Amino acid sequence: MRRRDILCGLAASGLWSGHASAAPILRSDDPRFAELVDPSARPMPLYREGRWCEGLCWAPHLGGLIVSDVRSNRMLVIGENGEVKPFRDPSNNANGNILDAKGRLVTCEHRTRRVVRREPDGTMTVMADSYGGKPLNSPNDAALAPDGAIWFTDPVFGITVPDEGIQAVPAQSARRVYRIDPAGEVQGMTDAVGQPNGIAFAPDGHTLYVTETSAALDNAEGARAILAFPVKDRRLGEPRVVAALDAGAPDGLAIDEAGRIYAACADGVRIYLPDGTLLGRIATATPASNVEFGGADGHRLFISAGSVVAAIDLKVRGAAKAG
Repeated sequence: MRRRDILCGLAASGLWSGHASAAPILRSDDPRFAELVDPSARPMPLYREGRWCEGLCWAPHLGGLIVSDVRSNRMLVIGENGEVKPFRDPSNNANGNILDAKGRLVTCEHRTRRVVRREPDGTMTVMADSYGGKPLNSPNDAALAPDGAIWFTDPVFGITVPDEGIQAVPAQSARRVYRIDPAGEVQGMTDAVGQPNGIAFAPDGHTLYVTETSAALDNAEGARAILAFPVKDRRLGEPRVVAALDAGAPDGLAIDEAGRIYAACADGVRIYLPDGTLLGRIATATPASNVEFGGADGHRLFISAGSVVAAIDLKVRGAAKAG
């Protein structure tokens, strides 16, 4: 089975609007869920023509919401007026995107197995493409730390899944989380995650969240969890499990201003407290792959799910960006 087939499980077909399922779009598992979203709120589709949309990044100075359509090998930007424009085509099967401390777009590329930074003049600077003298696996997602360092995950999806890169035998002995020091040094931070995927920092920078998606790679019995690593002196402590899923696998992550965790999962966006309490879910008809806060006031949650990118307005803002 292919990676996305496992992620999908028995997910329903169709889009947010007009699908036949009678299940509620907003599901509350805790009374505190009502503090996050109005019961009448619904996701609004912004784009429906992707193959596998990922890498959401709110970048108004670049035109709006940056989106990576990984399998179409292109990036696009969705403006605040809803207009969709090309951004990079081809994109080297780009996946995760993040703004650095200076507002420059940092992108994880599957096809080239590297992390690149887009300079103000549009040229690309390679930030990481190897470790220990060997090529990386396929950088997937990235996060900005308070000290300006870029942290990224390096699973093998881009070199093992058709249409997501160029298939190859991994050169690295592990799938790691890496840190790119502001001076440019690439440091391996942990190999304790079988297939690290989504990554995000708590607002205070003292906790790093990483999704473990081993179950999404021809291993239905593999781990599927959200992990929390304590961060001290730029080092990671032993991880704890915030949430372990029974099916599917968690993918991209976003954090709100109070430190709540928004995880893209096979049944939608699940929202957790840092202690693992499940507050509720914003259901999606197909597996969610990524989430990102943005909009003019920071209250808009963007969601990618297969071919669709949508947005829903919440009562809370996303965490302030580091840097």
